[in-house]
Amino acid sequence: MNTFSSWLQQLRQWLRTLTAICLLFLLTTWTLPAQAASNIDRKLEQQVLEIIRKNPQIVVESIQIYQQQQQQKIQTNRERFLQDLKANPQAVIGNSPTTGSPTPKILVIEFSDFECPYCGEAQKTLDSLMAKYGDKVQLVYKNFPLSSIHKQAIPAATAALAAHKQGLFWEYDGALFNNQDDLGETLYLDIAQKLNLDLEKFNRDRTIVEKEVARDTELATNLGLSGTPFFIIQSEKASGAVQLSELQKILEDMK
Repeated sequence: MNTFSSWLQQLRQWLRTLTAICLLFLLTTWTLPAQAASNIDRKLEQQVLEIIRKNPQIVVESIQIYQQQQQQKIQTNRERFLQDLKANPQAVIGNSPTTGSPTPKILVIEFSDFECPYCGEAQKTLDSLMAKYGDKVQLVYKNFPLSSIHKQAIPAATAALAAHKQGLFWEYDGALFNNQDDLGETLYLDIAQKLNLDLEKFNRDRTIVEKEVARDTELATNLGLSGTPFFIIQSEKASGAVQLSELQKILEDMK
């Protein structure tokens, strides 16, 4: 849901709350028939809306305040996330798929969507970077399926995490990105068969890991992510969100 729609919902809720408070006050003074109370409710809401129409700056100011509050909340969430990542990286990583060094100098967390074409392109660069610097870098994969525009994003994510349960996430990951135009049930089962996965366990785990995808998505939302791919880096010299080009330069400078 976008910011403006969310604000409108809050405004409507505020109107309902204000109406309810006024009605409660009136009802404590005298008892009215249900129809009369309903008329007062509509009249009061109309009065509030009329005030807004005559004072449109109230709406603009309210939107600005709301946006500032949201940005502050996101900034606080990001700072807390980076603190947690530095203090206890394993707690942040959790059960997410990882590749590279188990004792890295640089930790990179990637938020990605298997149906996102930009993620597919980024994966090629990441594969190259990990081939060069995998002894110094650990890459962590977090799911951020943009399900509103990518209908196969969540099914693909659950399939990949189900493969992770059998130790073959990165092989499955590569197969998905190499076949983005064919995402669907036929492809998911075909990749699983080619990787010799236990199909019964694979199908069972696809349902189980839905909660993990949801947790990753909630984390991405709390961090204010609006698109994919998105990278967060943690090292002695750098900390925070970076573009893939910046990440590439950081790793090259590390030599």
